[in-house]
Parts: sequence; C-alpha cells; structure tokens
Amino acid sequence: MRTLLRGGRVVDPGTGFDGVADVLLDDGKVAAVGSGLDAPAVVDVSGLVVGPGFVDLHSHVHSVAGQRLQALDGVTTALDLEAGLMPLERAYAEAAAAGRPLNYGFSACWAAARAQVLAGIEPDAQIDSGLAVLGNPAWQRSSSPDELAAWLSLVEGELAAGALGIGVLMGYAPATEPGEFLAVAHLAAKAGVPTYTHVRELVEVDPAIPVDGSEEIVIAAAETGAAMHHCHVNSTSGHHLDRVLATLEKSRRAGSRVTVEAYPYGAGSTAVGAAFIEPDRLRLKGLSPSSVVILETGERVADEARLRQLREADPGAPCLLEFLDEDNPRDQATLRQALAFPDSIVASDAMPVYWTDGRTESIEWPLPPGGTTHPRTAGTFAKTLRLMVRETGAWTWLEAFRRCAYLPSRLLDDVAPAARGKGHLGVGADADVVVLDPATITDAATYADPTRPSRGVRHLFVGGVAVVGDGELRTGAFPGKPLRGEPR
Repeated sequence: MRTLLRGGRVVDPGTGFDGVADVLLDDGKVAAVGSGLDAPAVVDVSGLVVGPGFVDLHSHVHSVAGQRLQALDGVTTALDLEAGLMPLERAYAEAAAAGRPLNYGFSACWAAARAQVLAGIEPDAQIDSGLAVLGNPAWQRSSSPDELAAWLSLVEGELAAGALGIGVLMGYAPATEPGEFLAVAHLAAKAGVPTYTHVRELVEVDPAIPVDGSEEIVIAAAETGAAMHHCHVNSTSGHHLDRVLATLEKSRRAGSRVTVEAYPYGAGSTAVGAAFIEPDRLRLKGLSPSSVVILETGERVADEARLRQLREADPGAPCLLEFLDEDNPRDQATLRQALAFPDSIVASDAMPVYWTDGRTESIEWPLPPGGTTHPRTAGTFAKTLRLMVRETGAWTWLEAFRRCAYLPSRLLDDVAPAARGKGHLGVGADADVVVLDPATITDAATYADPTRPSRGVRHLFVGGVAVVGDGELRTGAFPGKPLRGEPR
C-alpha cells in the first residue's frame, strides 16, 4: 500500500537533510522524499518529526509484549547482539512462527557455546535458561586447547547460519584466559563480523583481573583488525568512565574499529547469579547487597547472607543492580557523558517482562497488570531524546537520529548487507519510519512502574506497515522480519 506522510519535519541522518518534506512509502520501501507527492493513503504529520526508525543493537526482548513497548519507544528493529541466542536457527524460527511487531536478529552466543563444551549444557535459544546459565561456574573457567577449538567451531557454525556477529559476555566469566578473547577476535576478523562485548572488570575495580576489560577490547581490535563493539559503557564503567572513554578514543584515533553504546539509566538488570553480583565483587565496586533488587518480588537484598541465599536458590532470577544514583547530579552528568561521547550509540539492553505466574509473554494490550521489567525496556530512546534534545539541547534532532538509527545500522553493513537499507530515508531504504512529537516525546516507565509506554511516538512503520498509528498500538500488526548475517 502506498502511504504518504505529508508535511512533516523530515530528518535524514543519511544525507544530513533536515527540513519540511513529504515521504512516500511504497511496497515496504521509501519511494520518494520531496514535495508535491501523492498517494491513496495520506497521513498529515505537519508539526511532527519524521525520521528512520530506531535500531536497537542490544535488546533481550524476545516477545510480542516487549517489542510492543519498544515500538512505542520508536524502535523498528530490535537485535540481541551482546548475548545472542543459540542455536541460531531455532531462535529465528521461533520468532518467525510467533510473529513479531519489529524486525529482529541475533548474534552467535559465546556464552552458550562455552557452556555446551565446558559444562555439557545444551542451549535451547531461550533467554530464561540463558540467564540461569550465567550463574553456573562450570562454564566460567578457562578452556583447554581442545575445548577452545570445540567452542570456537560452534561459534563459527552459528556465523555460517546467519548470526550478526559474536556476542561475548566476558563480564560473566571475568577470570578466563585473555588469549581466548583474542581467539574470538581473530575469528571475527576472518569472518568479517563484529563482536559485541560486555567487558570484564576494570583494573580500578579489581587489580587482580587478568586484563582490564576496556583495554582488552582495544588490544584485540588493534591486533586483529576486527570491529569491536563495547556494550553499555555506562554500566561497566561507572565512576571510571573518564578513563574508559579516553582509552577507547585513543584506540579510535589510531584507526581501530572500536564502537561504543550507552543507555540513560543508573541501574542495570541481569541474573542474580552473575559473577559481578557476588558479594566480594560488589564491594570492589563500592556497592553492597542493598544495591540489588529482585525484579519479580521487589525485594531489596538486606545483607550478604541473603544475597548468597538468593544466588544459590535461583541464580537465574532477574534483578536490578544500582550502580549510579540518578538523583545525584554528579552521577546524572556521568550518564549524559556516556551518551554524549562522539559517535556513542543509543542501545537499551531491554529485558523481558515478567509476570508473577511465570509468563514472559502476553499478546493482550494494554499489557496485563503486574508485569515487571527494567524501565529501559519501555523508555530508553524517549528518555534519551528528552535528556539530550528537549531538556539540554546537547543534540540536534539530526544528531539524535544519527545516534539512534544511522550509526547502529552502519555497524551491521558488512555482516548483513540488508542493514544498508536501515537508519536513513534515502530512496530505496526500508520503510522503517518513526514519526514523533518533538514537544512531548518522553519516557513514562519508572522503576516502580516499568511497563508504562513512552509518550510522543505518533506513528511507527515497519516495512511500510503501521505498528503505531495516531499514538495507538495496532495490535494486529506483525510485520517484523529477520535481519540475518550473510557469511563470506
């Protein structure tokens, strides 16, 4: 169906255009941008901002429920690249069978490959079982030469099956031999795919760490030439952000392909059994058990004894970890600094929605009451726009779309040529388009009420199909398509 978006402020980071124009969508593509255009279906978007839909490189949302929250946050493509899923073919098949409002894709899962070889744990492409594995120490050790070869072979097979690179959860196995990470980087360089790394501890936090987490990425990028993406630099750097960003910038100036992402929250979310939530490691970070909140019950952990009990009883239980105080001006400035770093990409680290009966999926809309998640699932992009464009003017709208849509898409150009149609509004680009109200765009989700959808996204098209229209979710729309790698 031909649809004309008439009279909006069109912002295209692909060309640098920012001005009033019409946008014609036809057969899933951008057919024209200009004036005097016409179509059978016309949507008046005067006074609104029209741009390419946001591409989220870091979303652990594998559900209709979660993707609908992300749609109302302006996202048109939600990719799980930091962790990935395994086996890849099953992950893609199950998403296609269930239907998705947004485009989707996955990286090869380093953690699952290691767990299969080192601990005999068969992966099932489910995030809940993946979270449970994170707290299992059996896979967190270093590998023998034969084991290393075995799990690298599994990763290589996932790349051949269409993975969008290699997701490396190094922070969950922080004592492993650095040579293993270097081997992954060599594989990525050979295959022509990026890596997406949750880095291990920083040397300021743990002087005994085998190698500083951020330095490790820099070293591997320089030695192998691989494209190395540093995930959620805000949460892994904390108050050491200045040093980490300086390390990454020096590497980039030297010609290494190092990229970075951030989100605008002072708390993270993971499994309570994660290595970095062990009480002694919390102390190294200047945190305490009370920095941990169990997501499904709201329990703030009282002391070390209770934290150890929770980690033993259910290591996969999702939790929040407060690493910065969002009410503290200094910590607020740190979060903005991570976003403002040159070419920093906005990525959510969105988590599933959990209900008390154990469900992580619902096709009801509005979502059933009682669902819990991290507010970043619903609000990352709108909150970033509120902070960086509306309230501080740190970014223009053109820069905002560059960070939220263009740059993440370009990170994927080599591994997935189909990504070249995303993140811009050139003729022939994918008709993944967001239309937002520049005066009202804002997050609404809070830690106490994390599933409240963002406000201000007026229209959202995925492949030319309206997923949001006039600010309302179209519950019958499931136009999401897979984005897959194309092995060399």
